[in-house]
Parts: sequence; structure tokens; C-alpha cells
Amino acid sequence: MILANNKKAFFDYFIEDRFEAGIELVGSEVKSIKTGKTSIKESFIRIINNEIFIMGMTVVPWSFGSVYNPDERRVRKLLLHKGEIKKLHEKVMQKGYTIVPLNIHLSKGFVKVEIALARGKKNYDKRDSLAKKDQQRSIEREVKERY
Repeated sequence: MILANNKKAFFDYFIEDRFEAGIELVGSEVKSIKTGKTSIKESFIRIINNEIFIMGMTVVPWSFGSVYNPDERRVRKLLLHKGEIKKLHEKVMQKGYTIVPLNIHLSKGFVKVEIALARGKKNYDKRDSLAKKDQQRSIEREVKERY
């Protein structure tokens, strides 16, 4: 079950490799995320000291929480195996590669984030993507009208 989606990532980047990572959450953040009060549209991922963090992810404080609710835009650690972090770090050191969050979802009751190793698109690639999407919509419209 997808709780938050980052559609802009597919428009701005070529997605090359995907990983599923756990998120280190505090207190009532889990309940808030499960009710869908989260956003990853402006978030990004950094590797610091062989640990991977998601920055800029917004989790609205749970309304029934206490005064000790954590900051809604705090830096959260992602949980990945060392080998996966090493592989991501080697690729990110190359020019043009970055790590982007794709979605937040539930997996066996745990909140997970799907991250991707991505390469940035140029403006002409983005125009090409828009043209393909537009063409697909018109084909679907034609099929719908005929049947």
C-alpha cells in the first residue's frame, strides 16, 4: 500500500536501480505516516559517513501526540545493508548520478521507502517524455471511444 509518491522523480530522472529501505522513525511518526500525512516531493538522499539519510521529508505531527512530537522536517536515517550503501556510494561519485526517493509504502506492517539510483534528464529528454505520455493518452482516448 503506497502512502506517498514522488511522481516528479520519474519526470526529472532516468531510474536505473531500485532499493527498498527501512526508515528510522520516532514515536508517533509511524501513526502519522500510516494516515497519509507525509510528503517526499522535495526530499533528497545523502550518504554521510557510510550511512544513508533522507532529508527534506515532511511528516506532519500526529494530532493526538504529545508536546514532544519530533520536528516534521528532521533528517531521518535509512536502513540498508552495507553492501548496498557501498554500491550506491560508488555510483553517486560518478558524474550525473544521484539517489532519489520514489515512494513510501507499507511492507508487512513496516514503513519502507523505495529509493532509486537515478541519472538526471536533460531538457530535450523531458520534452520527449511529455510527448510520449501525450501520445499514449491520445491512443487510450481513441480506444475508449471505439469501444
